[in-house]
Amino acid sequence: MHIDLPEKRYYAIGEVAKAFNVNTSLIRFWEKEFDVLKPKKNAKGNRKFTPEDIKNLKFIYHLVKERGFTLEGAKTHLKEDKKDTLSNFEIISKLEDVKNQLIKIKQHL
Repeated sequence: MHIDLPEKRYYAIGEVAKAFNVNTSLIRFWEKEFDVLKPKKNAKGNRKFTPEDIKNLKFIYHLVKERGFTLEGAKTHLKEDKKDTLSNFEIISKLEDVKNQLIKIKQHL
């Protein structure tokens, strides 16, 4: 899955939900369910997601939505096999980015 977010320090929950094409309530739910998601909150209580949070959200999205893990299965997978799985996921993500860039270049020719 390719997430199209501009590079910045913090992202609002609305931006994140739109990028993942999910409801903000799902993002908030995943925040409660997964310990790796720890967005910062401002004085008003608005969530501000860092690029690290986005990376973790991509991984959770991949496990739950694309690979069909249950929430418990995804939690277990994150705790036990995180290093190997995250490494593979990062490689796949980079390859997908390269593929998307090549498609854009091809369209401009």
